[in-house]
Amino acid sequence: MLGTCAGALAGLGVLLFRWCIELSQTLFLPGAQVGNYEGLSGWEQFLLPVAGGLLLGAVFSRIPKHYLQIGVVHILDRIHLPGKERLPLGNTLVQFFGGLVAIVSGQSVDREGPGVHIGAASANLIGSVIPTSAEENHTLIACGAAASIAAAFNTPLAGVVFVIEVLQVKYRIIRFFPVIMAAVVGAIISRGIYGQHPAFTIPSMNMGSLLELPFIAVMGFVIGLFAMLFVSMSEIILRTTRRWPLTRCYVLAGLCTGILAQWTPQIMGISYDTLELMLHGQAVVTLVLALIFTKLIATATCIGLRIPGGLIGPMLVIGGAIGSVSGFVADGLYPAYAGSIGFYAILGMVAMLGAALRAPLSALIALLELTANPNIILPGMLAVVSANVANLLLLGKDSAFSTMLQVFKDTPDKP
Repeated sequence: MLGTCAGALAGLGVLLFRWCIELSQTLFLPGAQVGNYEGLSGWEQFLLPVAGGLLLGAVFSRIPKHYLQIGVVHILDRIHLPGKERLPLGNTLVQFFGGLVAIVSGQSVDREGPGVHIGAASANLIGSVIPTSAEENHTLIACGAAASIAAAFNTPLAGVVFVIEVLQVKYRIIRFFPVIMAAVVGAIISRGIYGQHPAFTIPSMNMGSLLELPFIAVMGFVIGLFAMLFVSMSEIILRTTRRWPLTRCYVLAGLCTGILAQWTPQIMGISYDTLELMLHGQAVVTLVLALIFTKLIATATCIGLRIPGGLIGPMLVIGGAIGSVSGFVADGLYPAYAGSIGFYAILGMVAMLGAALRAPLSALIALLELTANPNIILPGMLAVVSANVANLLLLGKDSAFSTMLQVFKDTPDKP
């Protein structure tokens, strides 16, 4: 019962957040089309994220600092602190409206990061209504986080494993029964509203030949290097600007996004429409190449400058772009048996996600649930492992969330 209620509250909270984003976008984007930032003029593409940064700075600079602890990093911190098993409502409201403004104004962030916070806090509300122990409240947080990932992508099992790998919740069978149930309920609610593919549609795809495996391993290794480049850039920017005024940070992030959008406006917002083109092999190679670098720079800047959005979606887009380029190369090298562009794109997505979050099992299970194709797991495992090996052998970087949490601990806010 606890898991069912938690999953329902989390799923509804996450979907309400998504609905607000999409409604806001249809009010001003050309053709009332969600995510259609490409249809804006060049000046509009530049000014929109700058204006969003100014608005966020004007509001957030007036909010007490303890309410500004938001996102997956906040959940990762609270879920392991004794006496911190309640997620404050004020922080959740800041995350909701801050994430809404950030995404609608075209900042290069996603809704899944804020969704984890919103889902976890929604489920955690149960603890304020009925008597619950500290451990049960921590379980409610885990339930909400799992349900939010399940609702975002229709991947309930990946949502459960996300809690273990990313939030580092210790697995105990009794504790995880409600977490599993919450993920199931979150996925059911999402599927009832958005259908089988709530984020993006994925065509059927298969590996063309076992001869592709060495190339896939190399692709995974390269993606691992890009993942660690992203984490390193975000960390450097965050450490450098940690004590800067928020308005300066947010406007600078908006300027970076607005300038880069002059070359590739597809970086603005969540970019799932562009990701879907890559999955269907419909994106041109010049766009995909540009997207790799502009999306990486824009997102690392936004995350490092503390824009209140997430990084899961951008990791999928950047990984999908690198995978798409790899698919074009593979088709040129061995056209007789190369898999489709979309096949390489989705391998790139999960490899990037697994390496940046240090969550290989979550990435692989998401691959299985998204494609409903067990035959894709073999190349997926190779790509994900190769990407993580690049990190472990060469750079040894921690996950993006753990790295940011460490920066916040190293440089606490001034009293």
